[in-house]
Amino acid sequence: MIVDDITLNDLSIIGNTDSNAIWQYLNFTHTDGGRQYLKKILQQPLHNIPAIQDVQITIQQLLLVEQQWPPNITNGTIMVLEKFFETPVDSFKPRPDPFSAWMYATFKKSDYSLIKYSVEHTISFLQGLQKIKQILGEGNSKITAIWLQTIQLFLTKPMVQEMLHFNAENPLSRSEVLTYGHFIQHHIKRDAEILINIYHQLDAYLSLAIATKKFKFHFPSFVESEEPLIHAVDLYHLQLTTPVPYCIDLNRQQNFLFLTGANMGGKSTFIKAVGVCVYLAHIGMSVPAAQLQLSLFDGLISNINLTDNIAKGESYFFNEVHRIKKTIEKISDGKKWLVLIDELFKGTNQQDAVKCSVSVIEGLRKMHNALFILSTHLYEIGQELHMHSNIQFKYFETGLQNDQLIFSYQLKDGISNDRLGYIIMRKEGVVDLLNKL
Repeated sequence: MIVDDITLNDLSIIGNTDSNAIWQYLNFTHTDGGRQYLKKILQQPLHNIPAIQDVQITIQQLLLVEQQWPPNITNGTIMVLEKFFETPVDSFKPRPDPFSAWMYATFKKSDYSLIKYSVEHTISFLQGLQKIKQILGEGNSKITAIWLQTIQLFLTKPMVQEMLHFNAENPLSRSEVLTYGHFIQHHIKRDAEILINIYHQLDAYLSLAIATKKFKFHFPSFVESEEPLIHAVDLYHLQLTTPVPYCIDLNRQQNFLFLTGANMGGKSTFIKAVGVCVYLAHIGMSVPAAQLQLSLFDGLISNINLTDNIAKGESYFFNEVHRIKKTIEKISDGKKWLVLIDELFKGTNQQDAVKCSVSVIEGLRKMHNALFILSTHLYEIGQELHMHSNIQFKYFETGLQNDQLIFSYQLKDGISNDRLGYIIMRKEGVVDLLNKL
């Protein structure tokens, strides 16, 4: 699925600040490399259903063994091993005898201490991999099968087999420390780098499995279809503490959702919730919805958080027009797209905005290869669109009780007629301040 940087930022997948990013919300990794790989996963949506399903199986398999995950491997363990490869020590025989080993440990104390410390951490790493191999079995997915084959091939090396039998209750002799240290530093650097990379990947996918369990997400199902579709039951935005779920149906017959409602009523959250769910589904992740059925999308594009560009002398409205132009150019390829547009044409006067909005909607609604969700503050244009059977009208209702705004966040059929701008100004005391001038 094609997704540009603007859309990734609009949906806060990676985000400019980690605290607001979707990746951080899903981050339960234990290693620095795992965190980096998790970011990589979340920036690379997949392009075919078998690949997506293989990731789903991988996460589900890790979910089953999460409680048995070995504690042997930590970020510190990997850092020690990586540092050992880059740290020179005085040379010694590959298999020193007890006297030679005693001499080295006595007269090269600092080097020996480093070797011993590194060997112990390497053994912990290897024993951790062995445990992972045992609990994952043969691997149900293609991804885990490749990982486990690589791990198994390495663990069968004779010297590695010796190291795996280490028991902390029976400390290594000086000869064993130096023998294993020489083997690690001179014979398995490339293998160790591969295994560390595999563990980082395991750590990242395990993080997604933990998130699935913690937040009670469900795995979506993909439909082999030449036409775009989304069917969602109780879908919500994963970053909300007490979300109100939504149910939506978008398909070729009704491919355009026209969304209205007052500011703060929930329009932007709804649009982002749909976008995030569809995006997570395309990386193979579970989603915040009781049920999500969808087609494979070729692309996802949004127009949500645009700004003006003072340096280039570009207005907000210019950037809106430019983004719409880019959107039309991209989705004219005949492939399946999901298009998210929040508050169309806020950057110009109402008369221009109405004319521009009607023109855009009338054009976009003809593109049956794409699904559209578009919110607007221009409620009146909805009346001009009722003749089109492929447009469905939804709104978020806002009420007033005891001079307090009430937001239900319930998605309802129809077009909003709320006019709350002046009420909000009065409630916040702006009207009183103006009257006193």
